[in-house]
Amino acid sequence: MKQIILTSIGWLGVVLCTVGYLLLSTKVIKAESRSFQLLNIMGGLCLVATAIDNNDMPNAVANLLWMFIGVYALGRQLRTQGTPRTDTSGTD
Repeated sequence: MKQIILTSIGWLGVVLCTVGYLLLSTKVIKAESRSFQLLNIMGGLCLVATAIDNNDMPNAVANLLWMFIGVYALGRQLRTQGTPRTDTSGTD
């Protein structure tokens, strides 16, 4: 039963990452969008869980890095969203 659950989690990770890339490639979402970052974070997390269970450390580390890049990008978006922008165009 445990193996079925972990395999399902792995397939969910594949679907989430692939859907994110598909939506990005077809310009339905932008790389800066929260939805793209969340798809990558959740997909990466699912793939990390499966890789660790299979003792596939290179795959686990690669997906962990992928996930943390998404967390970093999302964190930057959330921090800068609350910061007012200054107009540097030089026009009034």
